[in-house]
Amino acid sequence: MDTMTYIKETKELWQEKYANEPEFLQALTEFVDSIAPVLEEHPEYIENNILQLLAIPERIITFRVPWVDDNHRVHVNTGYRVQFNSTLGPYKGGLRFHPTVNQSILKFLGFEQIFKNALTSLPIGGGKGGSDFDPKGKSDHEIMRFCQSFMTELQKYIGPNMDIPAGDIGVGGREVGYLFGQYKRLRGFENGTITGKPLGFGGSLARTQATGYGAVYFIQEMLQTKDEELADKRVLVSGAGNVATYAVEKLQELGAIVVSVSDSNGFIIDENGIDVALLKDVKENRRERLTVYANEKASAKYFEGSVWNHDIQADLALPCATQNEVDENGAEQLVANGVRFISEGANMPLTAEATEYLLAHDVYIGPAKAANAGGVAVSALEMSQNSQRLSWDFDAVDTQLHEIMVDIYQAASNAAQKYGYGDNLIKGANIAAFIKIADAMVMQGIV
Repeated sequence: MDTMTYIKETKELWQEKYANEPEFLQALTEFVDSIAPVLEEHPEYIENNILQLLAIPERIITFRVPWVDDNHRVHVNTGYRVQFNSTLGPYKGGLRFHPTVNQSILKFLGFEQIFKNALTSLPIGGGKGGSDFDPKGKSDHEIMRFCQSFMTELQKYIGPNMDIPAGDIGVGGREVGYLFGQYKRLRGFENGTITGKPLGFGGSLARTQATGYGAVYFIQEMLQTKDEELADKRVLVSGAGNVATYAVEKLQELGAIVVSVSDSNGFIIDENGIDVALLKDVKENRRERLTVYANEKASAKYFEGSVWNHDIQADLALPCATQNEVDENGAEQLVANGVRFISEGANMPLTAEATEYLLAHDVYIGPAKAANAGGVAVSALEMSQNSQRLSWDFDAVDTQLHEIMVDIYQAASNAAQKYGYGDNLIKGANIAAFIKIADAMVMQGIV
């Protein structure tokens, strides 16, 4: 079968099969067009039907999660673990607790995780999981009871040599601690079973900062390729969680001026630069909305809606909130604002239409599977420390993170150049990761 016929038939099958899973279908279709020249060069990938093998998870586990609130009422949520691809190593990927979680979102995230993990060159496969549980407004004891119930079922399917979950949206150090504690009660102390642990029992320094720092290291490489520096660049950032907060911290440490962060209700513009200490206090310690930041910082102004629809001049953008947060209207505003470089801190934060518009207007995009790989990279480094019964200092981990992000950039850039895509890092990242996984799948045999 020739390449274009194979791609056409594959996409038609996906359109029919995944019509009710829009996020997953978007991830598949955006990926497949990138790799046409690779399939042309490697007919063995078509002979072994690698695209279909990659699109179907090796295993999906769905389970109920009953828990009791502080008023003794019983609630039931749905838990998931998508064990997508173990070609390069045990499944690795975060757990997300958010009311929007469903199988389509987790399959999209797990699919992206396969390639993200491959780009790190560390021996880890791809997976994702979570629940439609909403931690907002819950007491510590309610979250503890939910996490214990969730892990009571999940522990049957994970382990340090099979599947290593981590945190994601709604799952921070508190939740990971509860999850690991329950795993330990049921299975014994296996330190490398879950990453993102607090430092007191096997966590890694720099893990909290890793995704945000990594996204900055990636855009720093993008700039240097064009003989530019981060210093004095104006930056728009969305989100106010770990990724956004530590992206802001590293950007400002390197001389950039970050003027925005956002949450689910709105965003703040602070022309003096975001006050990282105040942001951490409001979001991490007090768990308050950004309106509190605006009330306590005279230079900050709060707006409802999306920061991407706001008229404010900037050079760079780091969308660090959630998938599809930047639509075509947002893309048009970014171009009008003067943004020329984007590093995706969130997973698939640009819609397909937004991506197309930005590329057509010469905006240089660092795709999520490359730019936000820092978190999983340091998670894998945490696994290494756990295996050695060691704890590396912050600078050692951060240095390795920086080196990994530079290597990921080079792999994506080299692949884009080799296959005629110029500066298109989206296609380059897809190609570099796909070749690594596809070659391993062919060599391991189709089972």
